[in-house]
Amino acid sequence: MTKGGKNLNFRALVVVGDGCGRAGFGIGKATEVPEAIRKATEKAKKSMIKIPMQETTIPYPVQAKFGPTRVILKPAARGHGLVLGSAMRSFFETAGVRDITGKCLGSTNPVNVIQATVKAVTKLNLSERTSDENKST
Repeated sequence: MTKGGKNLNFRALVVVGDGCGRAGFGIGKATEVPEAIRKATEKAKKSMIKIPMQETTIPYPVQAKFGPTRVILKPAARGHGLVLGSAMRSFFETAGVRDITGKCLGSTNPVNVIQATVKAVTKLNLSERTSDENKST
């Protein structure tokens, strides 16, 4: 509360992607909704990351924790689709991942879920995993 009435602010969470394995997210805050969306979109474009993919899915299972939220991501067979919660689904749809299974444990706050998802995706390293499998055989 401020002198003279209520002072409202809006927060926007925006996910952007190119459909070819790159996606990012941004959070914008402003007194007007369009301004918050514009700020979030700018931040999302700057924070885009590359998602390592094998055909239409991720190469191997991975999990990450951010605050009270834990995210588990698993590869899926071709044609399986996106079996994810809403925040993770929008991230992977914009990135171009077609087949993946995921579970969100703990808090389901969209901001925490997206940050845990990005943390899990950054753990994926296609070349590192395949070189370990080649050494073991």
